[in-house]
Amino acid sequence: MAHTLDADAAVDAVYRADWGRIVATLIRLVGDFDVAEEAAQEAFAVAVDQWRASGVPEFPRAWIIQTARHKAIDRIRRRVRFEEKADAYVEAELERSVEAPALDPGEIADDRLRLIFTCCHPALGPEAQVALTLRTLGGLQTDEIARAFLVPITTMAQRLVRAKAKIRDARIPYTVPETGDLPARLDAVLTVIYLIFNEGYAATRGEALVRTDLSAEAIRLARLVRALMAPSPPAEATALLALMLLHDSRREARLDEAGDLVLLEDQDRRRWNHAQIAEALPLVEEAFHGGPGPFAVQAAVAALHCQAPRAEDTDWPQIVRLYDLLARLQPSPIVSLNRAAAVAMADGPRAALALVDALAATGDLDGYHLLHAARADLQRRLGSRAEAAESYAKALTLVTNEAERRFLERRLREVRQGEEG
Repeated sequence: MAHTLDADAAVDAVYRADWGRIVATLIRLVGDFDVAEEAAQEAFAVAVDQWRASGVPEFPRAWIIQTARHKAIDRIRRRVRFEEKADAYVEAELERSVEAPALDPGEIADDRLRLIFTCCHPALGPEAQVALTLRTLGGLQTDEIARAFLVPITTMAQRLVRAKAKIRDARIPYTVPETGDLPARLDAVLTVIYLIFNEGYAATRGEALVRTDLSAEAIRLARLVRALMAPSPPAEATALLALMLLHDSRREARLDEAGDLVLLEDQDRRRWNHAQIAEALPLVEEAFHGGPGPFAVQAAVAALHCQAPRAEDTDWPQIVRLYDLLARLQPSPIVSLNRAAAVAMADGPRAALALVDALAATGDLDGYHLLHAARADLQRRLGSRAEAAESYAKALTLVTNEAERRFLERRLREVRQGEEG
């Protein structure tokens, strides 16, 4: 039994940590997104059985890549129209080492970075760019990506299929673009990285709220993009790195010993990663030079939280002003919801509830659990327990992460007990 558990844990660990690296390597070798993904999935399925029987290999990722490479070549061989290509792969690749050299963090020749820029080719629409990179590089499932876009799962599945077909049919190259082409592709690349980070920061599914593997990968990729665009990286690339470092600095304080969610105002700020905060704050200043972009404004909000010694010291009026700026730079329902939360702290729950009610009336965020959770919290603070219970119940029908679910269930019990009292 222990042998089986060890093998299963190893397969899961390699999947979570190395899916992006494995698929990116396979795409470089075979030049086909679908073949690479399908071969990787087959290799993981084989690993479950073989590692249970014979033990976990010394280099699990290399084993997966080697197995997946053979699966990919077999797939290509079975396609008559790719017969010549398969022979070329067999001759050129089978003798090559399956283990890539250790990556220098400052080096830009990285398969995953090439993969991001391939997925963010201008021939693809912005949403397809982001979705495809999240699926292929981050290993996120279709429902996880759908949650990031607030769209139905079927819509996202169709979007992914069309994006892969476009890359194949348009023969989009698997390369990092020339320096002159980088700025036009940067916005989508940064959005990809931030959505990967967000999935790590608040995981869609499962017991764990935080998936540190994805957060760490996003931070690593942000550092790589800045290195790629040195000596003068764009302000928004710098801002994104700062923003993620600041959010990630609070990771250890976001859950209690039972794994339950701890709100920002209740967190033990001594548990924050103050070295990360110290690294990020100068980057926020740097990003504001020459006029702030959306990531710079969000980083400034995060910086104000991290600079407050106590929750009650937070400069909420300044945060509201920053959200006003963000709403002009990048208007969206999510920005409006976050601004309303800041207004609640600066001006009280009644003013904020009017904003949230107006936002709810548009229907744009009806399927977003945090809208209903925010509304419930404001209603609770105003003493409207019956309305709060209704909003908490609505949020619970939409939430998919177990840590968030437990928090909402606890709040729902509290307001119902208050009604009875």
